Amino acid sequence: MICGIDEAGRGSLCGSMFIVGVACNEAKAKWMSSIGIKDSKKLSKSKRFELAERLLESEDVHIHIVEKTCAEIDVQGLSACLREALQEIIGHLLAFSRDFYMDGNTLFGLKSTTDYDLKCLVKGDDKVPQISAASIIAKTSKDAQMLKLDTLDPRYGFKNNAGYGTKNHLEAIKVYGYTQWHRKSFAIGQNH
Repeated sequence: MICGIDEAGRGSLCGSMFIVGVACNEAKAKWMSSIGIKDSKKLSKSKRFELAERLLESEDVHIHIVEKTCAEIDVQGLSACLREALQEIIGHLLAFSRDFYMDGNTLFGLKSTTDYDLKCLVKGDDKVPQISAASIIAKTSKDAQMLKLDTLDPRYGFKNNAGYGTKNHLEAIKVYGYTQWHRKSFAIGQNH
C-alpha cells in the first residue's frame, strides 16, 4: 500500500497550509484514476470539491490532514512545519503503508527508517493517484478555509485569490494592512 503526500497553501500570504496523506492499495488507486483523480491544478474548483467528497467518504482510503496555521508558520517557518506534518502523517498512516511519497523535491531533512520508506517525487501529483488525491484534499481544505475567511473580511478577495499574492490582494494589504490570518513573516516587497 502506498501513501501519497502533498500540500496546499505553502506560498500563500494568508491562512493555513494543509498537508495531506492518502494511503490505499493498488485496486483503490485504479478506482481513483477511473473517477478522474489527477493533479488538483488540472481540475476546476467544483470538480475538486466533488472528488474530495468522494475520497473522504470512500472506504479503504486512509486520509490524514494536517493544518499548520499562519501563527505556526510565522513562529516555526515553512520547512519546520512541513517536517512536523510529514512526521505526523507517517505516524498516523504507518498502520496502512510503509511506502510514503511526498510530492516535490525535498523531504525537509527526514529520511527513511527501518519502519518506512520515504521518497520525494517531482511532479508526483501527475504520476501517483495517492499523491493526486492528497493534492485534491489539501487544495479543497485550503479553498474552504479561504472561502470562510472571505465571508469574514471580503476586502481582500480571498475567495478569488486563496490567499496568494495577486495584484488585488497586495493592493488590499497596502490599503487595509494585515488581518489576523496573514503570515507576518512573509516579506512583501515593492516588486511583487
